[in-house]
Amino acid sequence: MTISFGIDIGGSGIKGAPVDLKKGKFAAKRLRIPTPQPSTPQACGEVIAAIVEHFADEVPAGSPVGITIPGPVQHGTVPFMANLSQEWVNFPANDYFEDRLGRPVSLFNDADAAGLAEVKYGAAKKHPGLVIVTTLGTGIGTALIHNGVLIPNSELGHLEIDGYDAEKRAASSIKENEGLTYPEWAERLQRYYSHVEMLLSPDLFVVGGGISKDWEQFGPLLRLKTPIVPAQLLNKAGIIGAAIAAEEAVKHPDQLAHKG
Repeated sequence: MTISFGIDIGGSGIKGAPVDLKKGKFAAKRLRIPTPQPSTPQACGEVIAAIVEHFADEVPAGSPVGITIPGPVQHGTVPFMANLSQEWVNFPANDYFEDRLGRPVSLFNDADAAGLAEVKYGAAKKHPGLVIVTTLGTGIGTALIHNGVLIPNSELGHLEIDGYDAEKRAASSIKENEGLTYPEWAERLQRYYSHVEMLLSPDLFVVGGGISKDWEQFGPLLRLKTPIVPAQLLNKAGIIGAAIAAEEAVKHPDQLAHKG
């Protein structure tokens, strides 16, 4: 059994678990701790350290840790941040977390991690052509996968549509904040997905994030030329993808986005 460790930093919670990479499943029940406020790298680092320590018996000392964040990652730093503290911007996060944890760290965009997981174990496995994985949560994350290969750091949740940043109208957090019904929210999702479809002509959309468990409430309302399906790993995909990224970074240190 090959065990790696994944941490998923979100706007509301930081979640972590050891992952059995042969099965694509958690090797132990995940631990979730609310995201600290303010959500600085240092404050998040303390939560991450607590989560890693919680699983000390399952994850040997020195084993790699994958950490996902809701923003792009270039050379171990974050060029901009929408849903965490602005102190993340240009902060040397990868080096900081390696020093804090005393382990190799792979810092990765959260939607890219979800995309990796869905390609290896989920709804996009062995799917040819261009797959766009979207994560609907605090914001909208996106991952582009072409013939199984990730094209990192797409930020299609920030497309301007009808004068709005797309995620400010169509993220699942907006549905909750504005008290939208599923049909009302689906109208906004329709506008978003049809726009992305026009721009990129994908072969498949995969819809992830915690809200994907309610797929039957809104998925059938969407009318697109492109097939659109719910993620199979639901909101586990970020942690599983982070664990994949950690393992791949050890095997191929020059090939993942955070190493540039």
